[in-house]
Amino acid sequence: LMAKKLVIVESPAKAKTIEKYLGKDYQVKASMGHLRDLPKSTIGVDLENFEPKYIPVRDKQPLIKELKADAKKAQIVYLATDPDREGEAISWHLKELLDLPDEKAKRVTFNEITKNVVRKSIDNPRAIDQNLVDAQQARRVLDRMVGYSISPLLWSKIKRGLSAGRVQSVALKMISDREKEIDAFIPQEYWTMDAHLTVPGQKKPVAFNYKGNIDGAEDAKALKKRLSGKEFIVTDIKTSTRTKKAPLPFTTSTLQ
Repeated sequence: LMAKKLVIVESPAKAKTIEKYLGKDYQVKASMGHLRDLPKSTIGVDLENFEPKYIPVRDKQPLIKELKADAKKAQIVYLATDPDREGEAISWHLKELLDLPDEKAKRVTFNEITKNVVRKSIDNPRAIDQNLVDAQQARRVLDRMVGYSISPLLWSKIKRGLSAGRVQSVALKMISDREKEIDAFIPQEYWTMDAHLTVPGQKKPVAFNYKGNIDGAEDAKALKKRLSGKEFIVTDIKTSTRTKKAPLPFTTSTLQ
């Protein structure tokens, strides 16, 4: 009997459909999300080297055992977790956890679950994208470094059970810094002057503003008195065209 090819996806619902599309040579199993993660009770990161210390998810032990046995029997293991940063990391964890050599582990992604796409993807596997995996790990490590350091402070100062996140903590600091800037701001008086001038042959007056410093109310009054009723001559006209694009939507990092 030819050894089966094992395909591991995240959701059991997808597993059934994909198995139907691929036929009898393929066995399709679901990992039900992450099988390895950082421990809940401790920070789980070696802060000297930024090394995460992963442990198998506690209630997933039977599933891990089952997948290990299936992977051992299979010729090839297709890691078909979701096509995103999290999915890439789950594939990498599976490869590590199931002890799969590079030549046996193939990464595939399905952008849609249709017979055509599923078969095409299986025919065109790739290696795990380590950059995406590293991005996901960096996020998890930051979550821990921020959360596990700041949350206990919140418990002692505000109330138990609160958690500090890597995004909201930064956002709150920005709000707090801005508030301090507002409190420290010393207002200074400044004056502006506009003139509405009538142009021969035009019904509406044209608005101009005074370019120069005006030191206080007395200066403003004297300037107004000096300029009122005078004739003005236009000596230079500049025209320019500008294109204004809508600002790009924020990503987490540009927002921070």
